[in-house]
Amino acid sequence: MAEIAGMFGWTGHLGHLTGGGTMANLEALWVAGRLHPGKKIAASSQAHYTHRRITGVLQVPFAEVACDRRGRMDANALEDLLRAGDVGCVVATAGATATGAVDPLPEILELRRRYPFRLHVDAAYGGYFTLAGNLDAETRASFDRVGEADSIVIDPHKHGLQPYGCGTVIFRDPAVGALYKHESPYTYFTSHELHLGEISLECSRPGAAAAALWATQRLLPLQRGGEFAAGLEACRRAALALYEKLRHDPKWLTAFAPQLDIVIWAPRAATSAAISDRSQEIFERAAAHNLHLAVAHLPAAFFRQHHPELDLNQERITCLRSVLMKPEHEAWVEQIGELLDKSTC
Repeated sequence: MAEIAGMFGWTGHLGHLTGGGTMANLEALWVAGRLHPGKKIAASSQAHYTHRRITGVLQVPFAEVACDRRGRMDANALEDLLRAGDVGCVVATAGATATGAVDPLPEILELRRRYPFRLHVDAAYGGYFTLAGNLDAETRASFDRVGEADSIVIDPHKHGLQPYGCGTVIFRDPAVGALYKHESPYTYFTSHELHLGEISLECSRPGAAAAALWATQRLLPLQRGGEFAAGLEACRRAALALYEKLRHDPKWLTAFAPQLDIVIWAPRAATSAAISDRSQEIFERAAAHNLHLAVAHLPAAFFRQHHPELDLNQERITCLRSVLMKPEHEAWVEQIGELLDKSTC
């Protein structure tokens, strides 16, 4: 955990493994709710659905913040919300699960100077990309400020090469451990030191995830310029290469360039409904060619900015989504393009 915290410049911290990103975010928002009782937790409209669900479990008010046309939290919309003075925590997403978009941390932190709120960074998907050396300047600026958050969540079972069941939550201030205080003398009786089970909500957890993550980090240290970082950089190059291929092909509609390694696009058609139908059709045809894509239901505004000529008469459209999170994907971009061509015949 110290090595993960060290990616963001933290030396003193409190953190541990969890059963996954949902539990990690639950813990971070539980702490936020304890420190700012009765106040809202705000997250963007493209933030993971788990945040709205968690606030329901915690019985904490939730506020949704609009996104810009690149899928990032709109700082102006956030400020409109903050003016009411009833927001206790803002969740900034560093790598939205649907689009890979990274919320603008410099702008959000500037707002924190004027409006007091706790900042939680949900980097479950994108956190490891702080090690990548080929981010664009805007994305780099956001990752360089993640260390100013109050809490961070990263999922090693995404880019950290772990199987499901491995999430992490870290807090900048170790003093939040006092919020967990409970008595369990029948369990923790062999040492006077604070036990891990006393500073987490899950308490008992399997040790295999910790052993596997420890072994992986011994083999592939979390260092900029290292072998692990090189793998992340290859994923980003693959996403950019696929995006450029799609952007120059008249069969496709593209939205914004990928910030990390997720590409979203759609087949060209006359209306929103036709685009959605065609996306679903290509998704099924591609699978028959052993090309397994995903579909996503996203705001039409993401595409309208680059294609104003289209009749995007519905707020949301079904589009295609590809996550190029294996370094090998960089060598497969041409083949992916060929299979897509077959799937559109």
